[in-house]
Amino acid sequence: MGTDTMLTQVLDSEATAALAQRIGPLLHPGDTLLLEGDVGAGKTHFARHLIRSILITPEDIPSPTFTLVQTYDTQAGSLWHCDLYRIGTTAEIEELGLTEAFETAICLVEWPDRLGPLRPSKSLQITLAHCGDPQHRRLTIGLDDSTWNDRLGALLS
Repeated sequence: MGTDTMLTQVLDSEATAALAQRIGPLLHPGDTLLLEGDVGAGKTHFARHLIRSILITPEDIPSPTFTLVQTYDTQAGSLWHCDLYRIGTTAEIEELGLTEAFETAICLVEWPDRLGPLRPSKSLQITLAHCGDPQHRRLTIGLDDSTWNDRLGALLS
């Protein structure tokens, strides 16, 4: 599946959080963000700030590394934050109910390479990478569908 690059920037922690907070309110049920990057690249940091930007009631946002999925009630509906690092098969993903959530919830998926053929079309790919400066990350946003460009274009230009 081809992904078109929409934005690449080197950002510090605060700028990464601010971008996540601007994207959050633009999301709707059925939207999937695929958060890619090595361990420590900032995927969970990005997800926490995005989730906080749309929560109905403030709450702690733990990493879903051990629980696999954390769900939240947001202003836009249900949100699933998933960490698939420990997933071994697509059958395990289906057992979690994630394929149904792709249709009905906002989904933030860390380690989306584990999805294989279950990767939803029309997803927004956010890649965070170390870039030599320990205080900054290279953030790249790619999209699988032009509707993301329509929704995020003004925000990211």
